[in-house]
Amino acid sequence: MDMVLDHVTIGARSLEEGAAYIREVLSVDIPAGGKHPDMGTHNRLMRVGNGMFLELLAIDGDAPQPPRPRWFAMDDPGQAERLAQRPRPVGWVVSTGNLDRVQAKCPVDLGRLLPMSRGSRTWRLTVPDDGWMPFGGLVPAVIQWSEGPHPSGGMTFLGPTLDRIILRHPEANRLRDVLERLGVAHLASVEQDDMGPSMALVFKLPGGDFRTLA
Repeated sequence: MDMVLDHVTIGARSLEEGAAYIREVLSVDIPAGGKHPDMGTHNRLMRVGNGMFLELLAIDGDAPQPPRPRWFAMDDPGQAERLAQRPRPVGWVVSTGNLDRVQAKCPVDLGRLLPMSRGSRTWRLTVPDDGWMPFGGLVPAVIQWSEGPHPSGGMTFLGPTLDRIILRHPEANRLRDVLERLGVAHLASVEQDDMGPSMALVFKLPGGDFRTLA
C-alpha cells in the first residue's frame, strides 16, 4: 500500500507551553498554524523534511466542546496528566491515496474515517471513537488529503529535519507485526519497553547535532 510519513504530533497543555518546549530542544520558534473546528483543537506547524511536517497540538480553550472525544486522546485523563508534566509526542500520521482500502486491510481497528477541515483544506483521517489509536497511540493514524499540493510545501522550514521515529511498547513484537502488515514498519523503529507505550522523535539540526523530543 502507498503509505508515506505525513506528519508527527507533539501534544501540550497549551500552544505556549509546547512552543517553549520545542524552542528549548530544537532551538526554533514553531510558527502559528490554525484551528480544527471539528475537534476543538488548534496547532502550530513547521516543515521537517520533504513532504512531512511537525504539528504542535493543544486543546483550543476558546472552542466549544466537540460532540466526540478529541483525536490523539487529548480528552483522556491519563493523557492530560502526562501532558501536564511536559509536552510530548502523542502520535504520528501516514498518508495514502486510498484510505478505504487501507482501513479494510488493516489488522487492527483504525477507527472511523472522519472528514476534517482547516481553512480551505480538507482531508479524511482515521480517528477511533475514544481518541486512542491502537497500542496506546503507537499505531499511526492514516490520512488522505484532498487534491492539491501537500500542505507541508507552504510551511516554514527552520532547519531541523526528522531523522527517525522510535516506538516503545511492552508488546514490541506484536506492534512490529501490525506495522509490517499495515505497510509502515520501515517508517519507525520498535523497541521493547515494559514500562508502557511511549514515542520519541529524533531530529537532526543543521549543524549535525541530534535532538530528541520524547
